[in-house]
Amino acid sequence: MNVIKDTLFFTAKLSVKNQFLLPGLLKKIDKDAFQVITSFMYRVASLLVKSDNGSSESEEKWLKDLFEVLNNPQVHIDGGKWISVSEDDSLEIVMGELNELIGLEEVKKNVGDLANFLKVQKLREENSLKSVNTSLHTVFMGPPGTGKTTVARLLGRVFKHLGYLESGHLVETDRAGLVAGYVGQTAIKTDEIINSAKGGVLFIDEAYSLSNDGFNDFGSEAIEIILKRMEDLRGELVVIVAGYPEEMEGFIKSNPGLQSRFNRYFQFDHFTVDALLKVFKMICKKADFELSKDAEEKLLEILDRVHEKRDRTFGNARVMRNLFEKIIERQANRVIKVSPITESILKVIEEEDIPEILKTVKELAVFDEKE
Repeated sequence: MNVIKDTLFFTAKLSVKNQFLLPGLLKKIDKDAFQVITSFMYRVASLLVKSDNGSSESEEKWLKDLFEVLNNPQVHIDGGKWISVSEDDSLEIVMGELNELIGLEEVKKNVGDLANFLKVQKLREENSLKSVNTSLHTVFMGPPGTGKTTVARLLGRVFKHLGYLESGHLVETDRAGLVAGYVGQTAIKTDEIINSAKGGVLFIDEAYSLSNDGFNDFGSEAIEIILKRMEDLRGELVVIVAGYPEEMEGFIKSNPGLQSRFNRYFQFDHFTVDALLKVFKMICKKADFELSKDAEEKLLEILDRVHEKRDRTFGNARVMRNLFEKIIERQANRVIKVSPITESILKVIEEEDIPEILKTVKELAVFDEKE
């Protein structure tokens, strides 16, 4: 075993360093073989574990973890990010996660309406009635940090559970993942990304940058390949393009093929102050922190001012994550001087941990040049 471990022909990518190589490769290139091989690997492991006429609680947990790793491998894609769907996922779980999203009321309604429509079309088919063909390719329009990638992932899972996609996984990419700098390479890169998304959703962030080439037309080449593959893989691939509203409108209008294939639009708006506070509290809760009353009041004043000063590039939830990291660093500097350190002291963010209001607003808000 040590000889095998020490004889490396290549270094594993960090994203898949603790994964089984074969399941990850097969999930990309041969889903049928993937199911056969992962089932076989799990059966062998199960037989070995239970060969002494039983298995302990820790061994059962190990088998459960192994099953999850084998069936949901982290897949590495050059120029893209692969997000799998868990084996124990269900439509009820997806819709529950959707409803728990902070803000995005109109988007959540749109997803719910679409899910209901697709359910009814399946029911019509089951009753030998004609169903209405509808394009699932979608345009997400909105600023950063408003949950576009999260909603795209949820949609992929919805499409899977309703029988419109085989696996429902999400492959996230952008211009850099699709376009190369030399003739002939863009087609190769774009095809590889599309092939990896087959059976799921291809999510292209800042898609409008594909039509802003300047001196070359490599972005336009990627668009043409995407349009052709969308037609070739009808029923096997959903494409979601995302970006700022004005740019996305221009992007769709730049090519008749885009206009004909994308007819569903979701509008993502900036979060309200209340939603920003809820996002911050959610981040705190997940990390086992909580705000004192005075800390929340000071934070709320920062959010009010930042929200008022924001421009269209304001990062919303991303800004809350950055602010949280800054605050817990300040909290750590305070706590380290306290003795004794209790669980409550470690957990609570106090008013003094919130940075100075005006300075923080200047750091977080993106100001208009006229100001």
